[in-house]
Amino acid sequence: MRETHRHAIDEVEMMLVNARLRDELEPYRDESIESSTKRMTLQAENEYLASMLAWERAPALPIADWFSPPMHLLPPDALGDSQLSHRLKQIVDQLYSKNIVLRCTDHLSDRELYTTIYRDILPCCEKMVEVPGKALEWMCVDDTETWLRYYASAVERRRHQEEYDVEMPPAETPKFQRQLPGN
Repeated sequence: MRETHRHAIDEVEMMLVNARLRDELEPYRDESIESSTKRMTLQAENEYLASMLAWERAPALPIADWFSPPMHLLPPDALGDSQLSHRLKQIVDQLYSKNIVLRCTDHLSDRELYTTIYRDILPCCEKMVEVPGKALEWMCVDDTETWLRYYASAVERRRHQEEYDVEMPPAETPKFQRQLPGN
């Protein structure tokens, strides 16, 4: 009997949290909230609503400003190869500390990856949202051909070929195999 009573109290608490979250989301509300939560448990719905609220309230900042102090890098051509490789590992770890995961990097040399971080990632404005278990995934592929060549599965390659009726680049193993955090 006691466990049933505790379960009822937990259910009431979750309903109160749900009502509070929905009230706080009201200024941002649209039909996507209702359609997204129809088949969720109350606990899953609360987690989803809390993540939406965190997204709506999060500031959009250059990724460099997510760090204290802001992350500033030397230009790629100011570093020698060994300095750059050592610094790149530190930078990747710092990015990961803020839940920024780099994907599809193995076709890039260390200098090319450093340049991508310096030129494209750090100045990019993104919502700084801290939701446990969620990461900002940065795809380091600029074009479809590179993705098809190095990262697409056989099924993805076949679907792409069927959909676009194009010649496929040969599938290759990327030259710079790395084990980055979060991958």
